[in-house]
Amino acid sequence: PAAPSPAPAPAPAAGTLPVPSPGAPPAGPGTPDRTGGDRRSRARPEDLEQILADLALADRLPFTEVPEPVPPRRVLLTGATGFLGGHMLLDLLRHSDAHVYCLVRADDEAAATERLAGQLRGYRLPWSSEIRRRITVLPGDIRRPRLGLTDERWHTLAHELDGVVGVAAAVDFLRGYRSLRGSNVLGALTLAELAATGRPKPLHHISSIAVFNEVGITSMGEDDPLAHIDRLVSGYDQSKWAAEVALRRARDHGLVVTALRPGGIGGHTRTGAYNPQDLSSGLISAFGRFRTVPAFRHLNAAPVDWVSRVAVAAICEPDAWGFDYNLTGVPNTLDDVVRDMALGGMHVRVEDWDEWRTGTLSRLEDEPVPELGFLSRVLRSPTALKLCEATLTGPAAQAERTDALVAALGLAPAARYDAQAQLRTFEKLAGDGLARLPHRDDRPYLWFPETTEGTVGPVGAAATTPCSMALTLSIASMYQLVKERRVDVTGEVTCPALHPEPLTVERGDLWVRPEEGIPQRHGMRHQLLRYRLALRDADGGRWWLEGRKYARARRDVWRQTRALTVELGREGEAASLLGEVVVPADSYVRDQIDGIRVDPRLTGREKRAAKLTWLAWFGLEMGRGLVAPFARAAADLLDLRRTPTLTERNR
Repeated sequence: PAAPSPAPAPAPAAGTLPVPSPGAPPAGPGTPDRTGGDRRSRARPEDLEQILADLALADRLPFTEVPEPVPPRRVLLTGATGFLGGHMLLDLLRHSDAHVYCLVRADDEAAATERLAGQLRGYRLPWSSEIRRRITVLPGDIRRPRLGLTDERWHTLAHELDGVVGVAAAVDFLRGYRSLRGSNVLGALTLAELAATGRPKPLHHISSIAVFNEVGITSMGEDDPLAHIDRLVSGYDQSKWAAEVALRRARDHGLVVTALRPGGIGGHTRTGAYNPQDLSSGLISAFGRFRTVPAFRHLNAAPVDWVSRVAVAAICEPDAWGFDYNLTGVPNTLDDVVRDMALGGMHVRVEDWDEWRTGTLSRLEDEPVPELGFLSRVLRSPTALKLCEATLTGPAAQAERTDALVAALGLAPAARYDAQAQLRTFEKLAGDGLARLPHRDDRPYLWFPETTEGTVGPVGAAATTPCSMALTLSIASMYQLVKERRVDVTGEVTCPALHPEPLTVERGDLWVRPEEGIPQRHGMRHQLLRYRLALRDADGGRWWLEGRKYARARRDVWRQTRALTVELGREGEAASLLGEVVVPADSYVRDQIDGIRVDPRLTGREKRAAKLTWLAWFGLEMGRGLVAPFARAAADLLDLRRTPTLTERNR
């Protein structure tokens, strides 16, 4: 590993496939410090000695020829019961014709199959007879010689497989190198031995950007030198570094090795499935639960569905083999995360690392969350803290080669793992008790006044009694709008027909376009807004108010957005009053546009973004509602839904 490094290969342009390259080997122990970091953070000498001994094992691997450059038809996959491995198994089946041999740790095939099925279902992945038909489940263990397989099975796989995919690894930030080397290093070398034995075949190794986890490192490009091994103090970081460097040595024996390096692996953007033991999930949960974040430079994380899809694309494309890829997506900055959470109604406080760690531990002690127990252990471990420090202070990972591969294959380009992408996962985290979604009892995120004036009267009689409402409409978060299209309502209703004094709104809800889709059958009205208020008068009496704004295929569009048809009644009884109240034309813009107020804890830029986001969302929803009746009228005018004639009915 201390040999001179060749010049890194240039990243291919978009639309072309990269040419395999051995990559640049990392600098080894004893190399002068290039980062200016803390020289006191060193690996233990006994760990370095073991790491160097393990690297030498790569020299014992067989020499092999270049594999045939065709998409794989038979693939061995380890780690299919894990979060990333399970998604990669399904992507291999969806996007290739390969038959997949899944190595699963179990006593026999029946137990291995049951374990695999249970894990896939746990990650909201399908398990069906078609999947079962296209896989072969092999009970085994990457920590054992020849994967714990019989000699016959080993030799059969060596001569029949077209590719080997190593995803299985021990992910534990608290254990030392010697505890992890069996799975993470020796297991990788055993897979390299299988790939080099018999029929030549590529090895696709799931590495990690943890190979760069040196405090103070300045760049994390796909061909950049890895961390100095003597500066990695976490056993996990050391084991991932040792595995990747050992496999680089295997390239000298002719083995084609593809190193795929994810960063943090976030939840699935559609199903919300997440890895409860992933550090990214723990941090996101803590951010949302306690409304604080530690100051960091970048979070290099991407959703599991994108990581899996790109990894499988590299496995199935022969021109992509033998290269190093950073599957890190688009890094999030501190400003990105704070802005996303603010727009979601979760204003967070930024703290320095020590303050955040101490405060989070204190909160977890006062309010224990069993599912976040692993995060507490990580935050108490001096070794794991170095890993966290390197992660939070590290630079943004660069992935030019990955981006070029994605563009050449026509895949979805990397996108920032933002609040929208995390929405399903955050909901599931909250449902599992890890995170906390915004609640109507939280401090309002955005609010504005609405006043209405009109008249009501007894059911069946003229509406002659004055009635007015002085309301405050607010939202706790944009999440509330996206998921429920609901606005919180407070304020007072003045109606002498109910009580001489104003009635207080104890609970109020306003739904925007409550009936999704086209207007009611054969109708020309479409509900724009629906109000439901629970009222209490000065004597303790309880009442209710139901209000609706309708869109009609008429020219008075401006009035339709302001007029509210209302019904009022005593709690538990039918409506006793009917009428209409209207937002005065001269107060509409003043209150509902100019009068918008935003949480004062936000910055000026965040306040402007919040207002624009609300106005854009509300304007779009109202526009859709107003257009719908006109669309129905146009359809009737064009006779697209005309009543069949007698002759047509007889046919």
